[in-house]
Amino acid sequence: MTGAAPAAAAGRDLDPNDKSIAFAGVVEIAKRIAAGEFTARQITDFFLARIDMLNPTLRAWTIPLHERARAEADALDAKKASGARLGPLHGVPIGIKAENHVKGVPTTYGGAAFTTPATDDAEVVKRLRAAGAVILGITAMPEFGIWPFTETSAHGYTRNPWNILHSTAGSSGGTASAVASGMVPAAIGGDGGGSIRLPSSWCGLYGLKLQRGRVSAAPNVDLWKSLGVIGPLCRKVEDTALILDCIHGSVAGVDLYKADPWPYSLTEALTKRVRPLRIAISTAQPAGTHLDEDTRRAVLQTGAILGKLGHRVVAHDPVYPATLTAAFQPQVLGGFSTEARRADHYELLERRTREGVDVGRSTGLSSDLAVTKAIELSKTVGKQILASVFPAYDLLICPTTPGKAYPIGQLDGAGFVEASAKASPVAAYTSVWNVVGNPAAAVPAGFSGGLPLSVQLVGPNNSEPLICQVAAQLQKARRWPDQTPPNS
Repeated sequence: MTGAAPAAAAGRDLDPNDKSIAFAGVVEIAKRIAAGEFTARQITDFFLARIDMLNPTLRAWTIPLHERARAEADALDAKKASGARLGPLHGVPIGIKAENHVKGVPTTYGGAAFTTPATDDAEVVKRLRAAGAVILGITAMPEFGIWPFTETSAHGYTRNPWNILHSTAGSSGGTASAVASGMVPAAIGGDGGGSIRLPSSWCGLYGLKLQRGRVSAAPNVDLWKSLGVIGPLCRKVEDTALILDCIHGSVAGVDLYKADPWPYSLTEALTKRVRPLRIAISTAQPAGTHLDEDTRRAVLQTGAILGKLGHRVVAHDPVYPATLTAAFQPQVLGGFSTEARRADHYELLERRTREGVDVGRSTGLSSDLAVTKAIELSKTVGKQILASVFPAYDLLICPTTPGKAYPIGQLDGAGFVEASAKASPVAAYTSVWNVVGNPAAAVPAGFSGGLPLSVQLVGPNNSEPLICQVAAQLQKARRWPDQTPPNS
């Protein structure tokens, strides 16, 4: 697709090395386009040039959509010139994780086995377009999002812009690398066991896992049974708030889950005064993981900052029941097995993926009966975990990941069982909240050895406004958006 640029776009080209634009963020870029400082085409060309410059090293994008994005930007500039009302994301470039349909592009789920172009946009993409966003392309993920390492036989390693010899985590690893390096202001990810929060942790981003049913998974009825949610990864809390204000809401007759409405928008929430809160703080270690000292210290330092801001921070550990695995594992196996069976070329799935499908089938853990029992168990486990923290406390602070980014190559030569053994400890602090279904966010918390650290803010059901408010306080105190990675 091509199209002539409006006259306004024929002015100055933007320097792709200009970090004041690359890291301005969603809210700021939308304001500057609305004010006429830039056109949508100029901003689109700017970020496409950054993709051309950085992606050969970072491998965050698997399908950049250069000509389509330029045509979308030109149409948005023509709309602005006509005097039509503009959407809140008018002209803002956005990336889309490879598990979401973009019309005319194969939905690859990170691998090589899907080749048929999607016949329509996913609901989340439709809502982004309706708000005025420009879709820049498709971001990398491990096949079906199974692993917390974005490494595939189809696309190689996605690299961390803070240190290219380290992992971005996963499964929204391409999304995280693209945003952290300033190749795009924001991009969509998905979280079925930590897949927004883990890469946010290792790449220095704000990543909010929403309440179950908050953003539509349509045309799918769910994402990884009851575990998965869709949402953005951003550098700034206010950018996350604006995008979620544009895309939240379920589709009647399609989505299995529907979250209660917020009392006001997330953007409005950020303008409200935060009352003094009761905040639990925990460095307890779920079974099978080991918390490193740097991350433990980051959690405690975060508690100290919130204490100085007037909140009451008290040591208190949530309950991590032994039945968590029994609730989580069948939904994971059932979730990716369902997706795998839709492959155009099953033989092109990775060996470890096919092994995982076989494990689910041979054990019966991916069967409809096992998944249904796991979902019911999740409800019981969820009530138990929530009751151990809320309503005695308003929020919980705990680790996001047990440590900073691992070296790349974690999946080299690994089959399903070995890869699973590596993956489980990484997601130990995040997957619990997918089972429960409540909101939780990865929040940047400093650095160690040049790599980002992160803490997790966890809230009761429907607490996204409160989490964003407290995360905004921490953003102001720590000023993490001022930090940019060396590979940017």
